Amino acid sequence: MENNHKNSSPFLPLFFALALVVGIFIGIRLNRNSQQNQLLQMFSNENTSQNKLDELLNYVLREYVDTLNRDSLTDKTIETLLGNLDPHSAYIPAADLQATNEPLNGNFEGIGVEFNLLRDTIYVVTAIPGGPSEKAGIKSGDKIIFVDGKKVAGIGITNEMVFKNLKGKGGTIVKIGVLRFGTANIEYFKITRGKIPIYSIDASYMMDSITGFVKISRFASTTFIEFESALAKLDKLGMKQLILDLRGNPGGYLDAAIDICDEFLPKGKMIVYTQGKNRPRQNSTATEQGRFEQQKLVILIDENSASASEIVAGAIQDNDRGAIIGRRSFGKGLVQEQNEFKDGSAIRLTIARYYTPSGRSIQKPYTNGNIEDYYNEEMERYDSGELVNADSVKLNKKLKYTTPAGKIVYGGGGIMPDYFIPIDTTKLSRYISELLYKNIINDFALEYVNKNRANLKYASAKEFNQKFVVNTPLVNELKAYANKNNIKTKANDFERGLDVLSNQLKAYIAKDIFNQEAWFFVKNSHDDACKRALLLLYSKS
Repeated sequence: MENNHKNSSPFLPLFFALALVVGIFIGIRLNRNSQQNQLLQMFSNENTSQNKLDELLNYVLREYVDTLNRDSLTDKTIETLLGNLDPHSAYIPAADLQATNEPLNGNFEGIGVEFNLLRDTIYVVTAIPGGPSEKAGIKSGDKIIFVDGKKVAGIGITNEMVFKNLKGKGGTIVKIGVLRFGTANIEYFKITRGKIPIYSIDASYMMDSITGFVKISRFASTTFIEFESALAKLDKLGMKQLILDLRGNPGGYLDAAIDICDEFLPKGKMIVYTQGKNRPRQNSTATEQGRFEQQKLVILIDENSASASEIVAGAIQDNDRGAIIGRRSFGKGLVQEQNEFKDGSAIRLTIARYYTPSGRSIQKPYTNGNIEDYYNEEMERYDSGELVNADSVKLNKKLKYTTPAGKIVYGGGGIMPDYFIPIDTTKLSRYISELLYKNIINDFALEYVNKNRANLKYASAKEFNQKFVVNTPLVNELKAYANKNNIKTKANDFERGLDVLSNQLKAYIAKDIFNQEAWFFVKNSHDDACKRALLLLYSKS
């Protein structure tokens, strides 16, 4: 399973502290009393490694000059120990475990809204379909002003405060007061918190009459069920070929990736195998259950596609089943197993490596304990020009493998796509980057839709994409809005990034009118990787 590594502890690593303790005691004189005997016994050769750590912790807690908290010291010790093994083994404190597991378990408990914080106010972007808020009558554009009688607007509210107020145990009731566009009075709703699904498929729609598109954001416990539903929906709409978007997907459950590969590969084809020091080789092969084994397939990846995403891309590439388009993937080929302690905390320990059907490990190099360099490697790719030029990609030519069709593939650092799509730095100016980074385009779109909702009547995202035009007056409105937020237009920057800006603005407006799927529909109509995928699908017989 996938793990997002925590930042390193502000405490000194335990073993450095041990060395310091020993050094101090060597440098001073001690009276020959029971304390000295106890210390000598602790560090004697007769002491076994099994109890050394426990005895050390007890000694430090008892004798240290200041009072220490045993639970905190133990947590830091375990965190440091695991953090020095590899970049993905980690300790998860009990307080963080539920939030860490929620995206993979596929649900959490709350009221079920997607929101934005805009001018110190909670704006409802979408009431999640089937969730408590939708059932209670909450609508897109509502401003949440009160929660259980307490004002939450204009108080410097943060995302953490929103979660604290709105999330909660299923079955509990929260009363919220909202201000709806076009009304002057606060409306109050009683909402019973419940299970809120966290979907791992962000979008599934038809790009044209025969091409389906599915975007998977993570591999969770519900992903395969969602994927089957998406395929069934697209089948009914006439899908004959598929673009599967795994860009930015950090991975997740291994089983979910295997199940999705099974849909694409005929019975008996190797999907992936795992092997570790104490874990015998375990092969995963396709069954006879696949429902998309003959149709054309393209998979999109980028430098943030990792782990389970790389399993899918590697299985498809090594079996010559479809084309991989994009940029070299992250390079995580380590498998974690989660085990929980009685206090509710857990560890995720790397217990094996996974290998693609051709036998390649795609784990990129790492130095034990050097987490920063491992995760900063993406910036090195940018600095070296790899993200804009395929010839700059650093491949380990010694780790060369061959697919059944004779295609050469490489191990030792991610999946290299069959067709490279560079980042287009010519259109992304500093000004546009700042607008995106500070969420200005998204915020402006939300305000625009709330003010003009009555005039934005479109039957579908497709109709909106065909008819809505980001014209000069609208662009000037956005410029003025950015200026109010202290982002000044820079010479030539605006014109150079106008295409990107217009597409992003149109996509966000579509999202606020319809849903997140509409955002993908509009954005992908101008996306270079999607365009290349369509050309490739139609060029093959």
